[in-house]
Amino acid sequence: MQSQLSLAERLAQNPALRAEFFAGLSEEEAFALQYDWKFWGRPKQQEPSGDWWYWVILAGRGFGKSRTGGQWINARVESGNCGRIALVGETVADVRDIMVEGPSGVLACSPPWNKARYAPSNRRVTWANGAVATTYSAETPDQLRGPEHDSAWCDELAKWKHRDAWDQLLFGMRRPGVVPRVLVTTTPRPTPIIKELVKDPLTRLTRGSTYENQTNLSPVFLQKIKEKYAGTRLGRQELDAEVLDDAPGALWKRDDIEADRVHATPEMRRIVVAIDPSVSAESSTSETGIVAVGLGKDGHGYVLSDGSIERPTPEQWAKGAVALYNTLHADRIIGEVNNGGDLVQSNVDAVQKNLPFKMVRASRGKHVRAEPISSFYEQHRVHHVGMFPLLEDQMCQWEPGVSTWSPNRVDALVWALTELMLGPEIDTGHAVTKVATGRGMSRGW
Repeated sequence: MQSQLSLAERLAQNPALRAEFFAGLSEEEAFALQYDWKFWGRPKQQEPSGDWWYWVILAGRGFGKSRTGGQWINARVESGNCGRIALVGETVADVRDIMVEGPSGVLACSPPWNKARYAPSNRRVTWANGAVATTYSAETPDQLRGPEHDSAWCDELAKWKHRDAWDQLLFGMRRPGVVPRVLVTTTPRPTPIIKELVKDPLTRLTRGSTYENQTNLSPVFLQKIKEKYAGTRLGRQELDAEVLDDAPGALWKRDDIEADRVHATPEMRRIVVAIDPSVSAESSTSETGIVAVGLGKDGHGYVLSDGSIERPTPEQWAKGAVALYNTLHADRIIGEVNNGGDLVQSNVDAVQKNLPFKMVRASRGKHVRAEPISSFYEQHRVHHVGMFPLLEDQMCQWEPGVSTWSPNRVDALVWALTELMLGPEIDTGHAVTKVATGRGMSRGW
């Protein structure tokens, strides 16, 4: 953790060391220190070393992307390594209000001995040493045809509407005698440009979340966004800076899941807990899927909990499933027994005897079993009660016939929804053996 803190942050945590450090500075050194970004910036906000063309910062809101961009441009100017700079934002207003005149923009970050001057009518920022930056909007790609640049700062690239703006910028990064440098600061989205940049060997990638800069953010802001967005797709994208991509052949789409997400349920007719055990503890896919689903009085399915466990022992996953069954006052436990046979029920019985248990055995492929369940999602008949990031990742990334990994969480979800919304009489590619004992008959099944 220590290596992830800037010197300024380490001094802030140690009052005695801080007092000693500042006491040793001359007046001139103290003045210059105000503008020393290597001192104030966090390690992730410092320019990468080595040979690169693109420095891509995929980070959440409030990470300090704009401050990094403003400081980086001024550092490039100070070093004398650049003379013609492109400042490109999503819109004209974004370039002006964030990148140039913003509280963390180019003007605010320029030092008094080489103060940047802005001429909006000419779309130019100039420095005393002769460096010039020109502002461009990604909404008008043709502005970038022709001009040559040696450095560029592109803000919120993932939101640009026209790919042509990016292409035209790259055509202009050709000033002789200068290695081109492009800084991209953006909240990540799985756009083609972002995917290409992440894979490009000339890219240096920096990832960061909102919470890494929490000492400089309002505590009230942090509390509110955590309460409202933590775990949501929007929160994972905008705060945690995750690139949430749907696989082209996946049976589910994140937007569809998000559209039908709820935070409360109607009265439940039935609740089941489904188990899809891992093949073995040594398997690379050794995750046991444990998912609880309810059938509402409205006839819709409600995903209530994802209690799946990575690399569990049989005792651990059995205890997890039984605990979920008891917590939700479920009606039945369903166990997929293709790999474990009667041991699945035996493991459950070893934790708590006489629970209503149904063995289900796959007779056809996962794709066949999952398709009718994905259709219920398309019909807006299944709702996730809260957030289940890992389950939803599997749903939107597993491609039938393409993916080589086993989606155990998805399998458990499919078994549960099949039981509640289709029933064993429907041919969905599985056979069942019922074992109904003990409690659980109160909801009329």
